[in-house]
Amino acid sequence: MDADPGYRALVVDDEEPLAEVVASYLQREHFEVTVCHTGLDALSAARQVDPDVVVLDLGLPGIDGLEVCRQLRTFSDAYVVMLTARDTEVDTIVGLSVGADDYVTKPFSPRELVARIRAMLRRPRIVGAPAASNPSADVPPRRVFGPLSIDPAGREVLLAADVVPLTRTEFDILAALSSRPGVVWSRRQLIDAVWGEPWVGNDHLVDVHVGHLRRKLGDNPGDPKFVLTVRGVGYRMGAGR
Repeated sequence: MDADPGYRALVVDDEEPLAEVVASYLQREHFEVTVCHTGLDALSAARQVDPDVVVLDLGLPGIDGLEVCRQLRTFSDAYVVMLTARDTEVDTIVGLSVGADDYVTKPFSPRELVARIRAMLRRPRIVGAPAASNPSADVPPRRVFGPLSIDPAGREVLLAADVVPLTRTEFDILAALSSRPGVVWSRRQLIDAVWGEPWVGNDHLVDVHVGHLRRKLGDNPGDPKFVLTVRGVGYRMGAGR
């Protein structure tokens, strides 16, 4: 199945031939693609085209990919796939810590990259929201955990009546956990639910996003109320006390 013709992608890489190859693969999937080669141009283009997904090289000259992602997160909730030439845990964590949703290490298969993007754009799958083809389906109720309120259909999270600004990935993790609050989710189960079963990579991707989620929820890692760690297994939803 081809991607929705309305999807917009922004490809940012100073290696022009590589950027053009990635763009061509996305265009075959009917994406509207904008290509940039510098961080400043990428931020300007992101404001203009409002992309659904950004493919972002970590090693840009001038404003690097980390700073681009950090600034992008102040005005966009686009999915961000970070491209990196270094496959170390530190580099991965740094990239994800500024708001990237996924990462791909160079050299990579453009087909794999497109498959990951398509998997992200199929979200949400696990929150019980009505399918677009069936607007009459029942709207799922809010899920309440003490002062925390989660609206799966509206993709809104309130903490003591204040909106919590989550990224799409952070929301999807919270939606998965809250959909079955009595169940412990392993990292692999969360990856399958949120990133999709074809995803391959470091399972600690989940830990980084959970850490972000906890900070935004004001959850003390030493005594969390909402996202609880089950040692040796994974995570489950807490009652919020």
